[in-house]
Amino acid sequence: MKPLKRPARRALLVVHVAASAGWLGLTLGLLALSLTAATTESAAMIEAACRSMKVFTDWLVIPLAMLTLFSGLVLSLGTRWGLARHRWVYAKFWLTLITLTASIFALRPGVNGAVDTVASGATLADPLGLVMGPVVSFTTYVFMTVVSVLKPWGLTRRGRHLRGLTTSRKALDERSLRPTA
Repeated sequence: MKPLKRPARRALLVVHVAASAGWLGLTLGLLALSLTAATTESAAMIEAACRSMKVFTDWLVIPLAMLTLFSGLVLSLGTRWGLARHRWVYAKFWLTLITLTASIFALRPGVNGAVDTVASGATLADPLGLVMGPVVSFTTYVFMTVVSVLKPWGLTRRGRHLRGLTTSRKALDERSLRPTA
């Protein structure tokens, strides 16, 4: 992919950071609601917390997760970081993909099941199960934030290979610029 120009890169970076921060904040809200549902004795409060979680998971989690994934993908492909050049970028990509998949196939069905259970008048069979999804998600997003700031682990094998090609090409270009006569 052709490198992004500075205004496009900056705009996309703002979108990516805002979507990622929104996803992190949304998960913190889901954690607060799930803890409320798991610890309260009030049936009305449990139902309200579960229904609020359903709104968050149905309308906000997936769009924010997709925006985070796609903006990060375009940023990685359109900048010097690359998708498979640095281990931290590669790790964030896979963790984002895994948490997006878990949100679709585990978090949403779990919340929908809790809403169905509470709406039928029954009590939650496993209230801690409702808490575990947001806990795992929140921990993963905080980890990805730390990785984004610290940029640990260095280059991948592909990144080292590409860097080797770049330095040898640079040396060749410097030699070709010298006067020969």
